Amino acid sequence: MEESKPLRSIRSFVIRGGRMTASQQKAFDNLWPTRGLTAENGLIDPVSLFGREAPLVLEIGFGMGQSLAEMAEQAPDMNFIGVEVHKPGIGALMREIEIRSLQNLRVYWEDANRVIDDCLPEGCLDRVQLFFPDPWHKKRHNKRRIVQPEFVQRIRNKLKVGGIFHMATDWQPYAEHMMEVMEAAEGYRNHVGPEEYSPRPDYRPVTKFEKRGERLGHGVWDLLYRREV
Repeated sequence: MEESKPLRSIRSFVIRGGRMTASQQKAFDNLWPTRGLTAENGLIDPVSLFGREAPLVLEIGFGMGQSLAEMAEQAPDMNFIGVEVHKPGIGALMREIEIRSLQNLRVYWEDANRVIDDCLPEGCLDRVQLFFPDPWHKKRHNKRRIVQPEFVQRIRNKLKVGGIFHMATDWQPYAEHMMEVMEAAEGYRNHVGPEEYSPRPDYRPVTKFEKRGERLGHGVWDLLYRREV
């Protein structure tokens, strides 16, 4: 019940405005029946969903979806599920799916907390990706950061033993917060060594936003933690 998960009531995102373009709306209308997923349908069976057994990756908050589509295109032997709350981002990703003719990507237009709790079987994921979540800069808003002890344990339950939780942020205080939470988290081990940030893995594309930040001298921190038990 909702009362047993108090953090579920604290939103880690803000609903932004914006409309889909005509091409995004058309792609959404055409592809949602076959690529879209709804939490109301409950627990998924990944093998039935994709028509095959393959490593499964979940990305939480994919923004406009270009990097997720690129990853799916570059790894056709893997299956991907993206979760986003912003409809223009959903439309943009559907357009990318259409352009790239992707068969290995499905999409939730939903709060990730609901997808994690209600839709994913335990131990079904090989990797969870959380790239550049809202850092909630002000101290009084830090409780809204999605990376919290309770959240990372819910993620662990959905990862296979040996699966990876991969986070990335361009805000150093948030990177330090992530590190503090993850180093103390039961059942995880830092993929590169205690209290160490990871080099960016080749599978994570560098976004336009990230390239712009690098030109301005901004850093990016990747954290990879493996489920041990």
